[in-house]
Amino acid sequence: VGFFHEEDPARPTTSAFNLPEAAIQNGLAAAVDLPGINYKPWMYEQLVKDHPDWIFLGSETASTVSSRGVYHLPIEKYAKHPSLQLSSYDVITASWAYIPDVEFQYQEQVRPILGEFVWTGFDYLGEPTPYFDYHPGADNSHDWPARSSYFGMVDLAGFPKDRYYLYQSVWSKEPMVHVLPHWNWEGREGQPIPVMCYSNCDEVELFLNGKSLGRKRRFAEPVELPVGTNVSAERKLESKYRLLWQVPFQAGTVRAAAYRGGKEVARDEVRTAGAAAQVKLVPDRTVIQADGDDLSFVAVRIEDKTGTLCPSADHLVQFRVTGVGTIAGVDNGNAATVEPFHADYRKAFNGLALLIVRSRQGQSGTIKVTATAEGLAAGRTAITCKT
Repeated sequence: VGFFHEEDPARPTTSAFNLPEAAIQNGLAAAVDLPGINYKPWMYEQLVKDHPDWIFLGSETASTVSSRGVYHLPIEKYAKHPSLQLSSYDVITASWAYIPDVEFQYQEQVRPILGEFVWTGFDYLGEPTPYFDYHPGADNSHDWPARSSYFGMVDLAGFPKDRYYLYQSVWSKEPMVHVLPHWNWEGREGQPIPVMCYSNCDEVELFLNGKSLGRKRRFAEPVELPVGTNVSAERKLESKYRLLWQVPFQAGTVRAAAYRGGKEVARDEVRTAGAAAQVKLVPDRTVIQADGDDLSFVAVRIEDKTGTLCPSADHLVQFRVTGVGTIAGVDNGNAATVEPFHADYRKAFNGLALLIVRSRQGQSGTIKVTATAEGLAAGRTAITCKT
């Protein structure tokens, strides 16, 4: 630590402690400027009381796991799922961890805590917890081909999961609301579907096909969530950071309107998609540098004829790139697949895939991209390369 301060006296040091008590006893916590606490938010209050002059932070928190666009009913915590996916209702965690709502609560209650670093922002290759569990006696015989993590707020292809918006509702002041799940529940007509909203606004009103299902005030109606057998088979957690409606399924549109001071300031909606009809390409940038390094990330969407995302579509999409660019890679965010990243094709995962296009060094002009899938109208886009 002394060496770090000699080389860079302006910035404080920190360390992530899995065992805060031991780090305090052996002097490591006192040696750094900002002691970091891993996965023990219930210790914050006592730590601050015992060391009022120290500044603590949550150096590794939550470790919730989920798959984008996957919703298992009923809402429950389970060890593993036969699909090798994990519900995006965000109630599944690693055995040592907890859902985001727990950290939110302690961070709010113990204000001297500086903040948190979440495990993790993005999914990453390896550590497909809870699959391929490394604990002694774990049965991993059915876990192939789970090969990358489920921890991220954002999947491996860069698409936000629902949990991204849960964090946004706590961390951001810009008015927002997010509604989940998708609204394609054929065969469950009339059955109640848990609809959750994440928002940083005063109230949220939910509509089904234009009919109000009532307003709910933020923090006023805690939602009961399963904690899981790593704590107690019966124990539940009440979260004030989510809003919940039980909505009998009827095809159409679920819309969430968020209010501040009685005025609508944000909205979000999900619609029932019809049959898949087209591939749509959405580049993040349509102009890139012709330096051989610059990239355009092209979202690949499987949509019905009205432009609604088909939330369970898994079509194989073939890519053709011509002009002054090449394919740098492909992905779809599915943690349980061994499809190659360097290819000119990719299956959609819950309606989405990703194509990464790279420029050619010194070659200005146009990159033309075409995406085709059997039975669907092709998607096309163009990207300009400038020297």
